[in-house]
Formats: sequence, structure tokens, C-alpha cells
Amino acid sequence: MAGGITDTGELYSPYVGLVYMFNLIVGTGALTMPKAFATAGWLVSLVLLMFLGFMSYMTTTFVVEAMAAANAQLRWKRMEKRKDDEDEDSSSGVSDSDVLLHDGYERAETRPILSVQRRGSANIFEITERVEMGQMASMFFNKVGVNLFYFCIIIYLYGDLAIYAAAVPVSLMQVTCSVTGNHSCSVGDGTKYNDTDKCWGPIRRIDAYRLYLAAFTLLLGPFTFFNVQKTKYLQIMTSLMRWIAFILMIILALIRISRGQAEGHPSMAQLSGIRNLFGVCVYSFMCQHSLPSLITPISKKKHVNKLVLLDYILILAFYSLLSFTAIYCFRNDTLMDMYTLNFTNCEIVSVAFIRYFLGLFPVFTISTNFPIIAVTLRNNWKTLFHREGGTYPWVVDRIVFPAITLIPPVLVAFCTHDLESLVGITGAYAGNGIQYLIPAFLAYCSRKDTQLVFGSGTVNKHLSPFRHSFWIVFVLIWGFSCFVFVTANIVLSESKL
Repeated sequence: MAGGITDTGELYSPYVGLVYMFNLIVGTGALTMPKAFATAGWLVSLVLLMFLGFMSYMTTTFVVEAMAAANAQLRWKRMEKRKDDEDEDSSSGVSDSDVLLHDGYERAETRPILSVQRRGSANIFEITERVEMGQMASMFFNKVGVNLFYFCIIIYLYGDLAIYAAAVPVSLMQVTCSVTGNHSCSVGDGTKYNDTDKCWGPIRRIDAYRLYLAAFTLLLGPFTFFNVQKTKYLQIMTSLMRWIAFILMIILALIRISRGQAEGHPSMAQLSGIRNLFGVCVYSFMCQHSLPSLITPISKKKHVNKLVLLDYILILAFYSLLSFTAIYCFRNDTLMDMYTLNFTNCEIVSVAFIRYFLGLFPVFTISTNFPIIAVTLRNNWKTLFHREGGTYPWVVDRIVFPAITLIPPVLVAFCTHDLESLVGITGAYAGNGIQYLIPAFLAYCSRKDTQLVFGSGTVNKHLSPFRHSFWIVFVLIWGFSCFVFVTANIVLSESKL
């Protein structure tokens, strides 16, 4: 999200927050996980999924801790400014008030403020203001760190938009070509189609995909030029559809397995599939960049870390159930990049309404999220180039920034619709930085700043359970090792071709 402090919004209970977090995490990545499971082997996939879930939970607690530290510093600066203003009013004849005010801020960075602790240390770390990750980066990182943060989150959001821009046309192409072409109901039966195969008369499948991509861009692209917000009712509707779709897929797969119609014989381990599986798993646990919007409105945050842990356990169980039913129900070579498309086959699902609902499910849910992600990316671009006190010309603000937000992901989607690779690369690189490296650095820098400003005896009430510095070092080593592993794997794979 773009840096800055925004309104907290309507408060909700911890359990509503738990549901919101579940809905945020379980998204497009889950639809690509079954194929990633099949290509990497069930044992390797399960172990990696559990480990990455644990790592994601750890870094989530790091972000919550940094949010509390940021709130404390903002609260303290306001109290200090108020105190300095009162001192100025009471000391008439002082002409260098600006110097004194600046000196007050210098003291903030060099010594503990015991008076702040006496005036309410119990609540100084309460998370009451929504401080986005960009604002936290500006508070705790130096200039190079801030620029690296924005570079990482911008690349991630570009990947997100490219995945969304490809997923919707792919779903529409697969469903409509199977209905109007000569291979009705054959999607998901293992039949392989080339992009040059016919879809409607002289129109090839790749032509249909690009036509849908153009329509998707023309319909949803203009929202990038305006401000949009996710409404409560829109979220309820998309969440309901998501739950219905996932539960339907699990039940249908279980029914097929119970009838002895299962065709899957997954292997235990295939090292060649680990690269994509890693990226898919990282992408599928991604929520760190949206935690300020999720955590801040929670009314009671005393046990927030325990609720987050419960959420991760439920998500881990859900991903395992979805993926295992998929890899045992379908052969590896029949699993689609978008798992919902496996249920558009008449032999799998006899009810036409369910086939179309599952086949078009990504179209509805992804289409509602695309404008929100696009506006988020646009705002990050604005924040990155913003200078204190400066404003953008109308053309730059309303045309240039939206254009550089929308055009690159659409071009990527135009060139490829390999969703598994798009999700894998986005998760393995930009997702790695957002989910591991940035939270670890935020926790480290916020702890240093907290000790400097408030004194070494001050304890953050939202301190991560992984408070020892060993865990920060472990996450950083793991994150950098993943960069090396994924890059080496890609280079070795390309050299064998």
C-alpha cells in the first residue's frame, strides 16, 4: 500500500478480522497449488507448505510488532510537539523558536523520553492508527532501504496484476471454446490444446484469449485512473463465492475418489518442481503488505498473535485438503494451471450450472480485485517519486501514473498465459522480499528505534513471540538463500533446454 496514515475505518471483532485475513490469503494462489503439488510430489509439497506457513506466520508477527512501534513513535512525536508548543507559548521573547523545535526532535533520536512512559506507557504501543508498510519503511529505513522497499512491492503488484490479467481471459477462453468449439465438455479431461487450435470458426484459441484480454483491459483498466475502494458488501459477496467454489471442488473430488474413479498417482518427490512450488506457496501465504488494513480495525488486539496463528493453521489444513484431493482425483498431466477448469468436464460434473460456475469463478472474484490492486500500485508509484511539499501536474497525476500501472502487466499477459510460471516467479522473487526480508528488517530497525527513543527497559506490548535476534537472522538467511536457489534453478533449467 502507499505510504501514509489513513483512517482506521469501522472497527470489527477479532473473529471477523480472522475471517478477513483468511479471505485475503486464500485467493488466486490456491487455485494454482494443486498442479504445483503434483509436479513437486506430495511429500516434498507437504513439508515445504508447512515450513513456509510457519515462516509466513513468523514474519506476520514481525509486521504487527513494527506497526505497534510505529504507532508509539507517532503518538510520542505528537506529545512532544504539543509540549514544545506549550513551552513556546510560555517563553515570550524567544526569537529562535524554530531552532528549539528542531532541537526537540533531535532529542527524540538521542535519549529516552521517560515522561512519555510515565504518561501512559501501557498504551503507547496500542495499534490505533493504520500505518501502511510504506510509512513504516520511511520511519525505520534509510533512503536506500525505502527505495528498495518500493521497488520490491511495485514488482510484486505488477506480478499480481499480470496474474489477474491472464487468469480471467484464460478462464473465459477455456470455457467458451469448449462450449462453442468441436470439443464441448473436454476441458480438464487431459486433452492438450495448442494455442493455434480453432476456437470459433477461423478464430484460434490464442486469438480468443487476446480478445478477452482486450475486453478485460477496456472494461477494468479505466478504474486505474480513478479511486476505488473495496466495499463491505462486495467483500462479502466475493468471499461467499470463494467459499462455495472451494468447498464444491473438494466435495466433488472426494465423491470421485470414494467411487473409485480417482486417476491420480502422485509421486513422493520431484525436485524439478520445487521452484514453482516454492513461488506458489509464498504467493499463497501472502498477506504482510495488507496487515495494516486488516489488523488496525480489530477492536481488541490483546491476543492478535494467537488469532493469526489459528488462521494460519486453518489455511494450512485447507490448502492440504484442496491439494491432496486434487492430486489423487486427477492425473498429473490433466491438472490445469487454474484448478477450477478441471471441473468444466462433463464426465466430472454433470450439472451444467456447476460447471459454468466453477469455470467462471476466477472471472468474478479476480475482476473485483483487479482495480483495487491497480490503484494500490498507482499510489505506490506516486509515493515513491513524491517530494515534500511538491505536487504533480495534472497530466502526470491522472495520465502518466495510471498508464505505467496498467500497460506493463497487460503486455506480460499478452505475451504469456502460463499462470503457474507467473505465480511462481512473482512469489519466488518479489513475494520473497515482501514476505521475508522486509518484515525481518522492519522488526530489527523498529526494535533499535524503540530502544533509542523510549529506553532499553520499554517493552512493546505487541512484541513478536520470536523476539530473539536469532529469528531475524534466520529469516534473512532463508530469504537470501531462496533468491540464490530459485535463480540457480532457473539458470540450470534453461541451460538444459
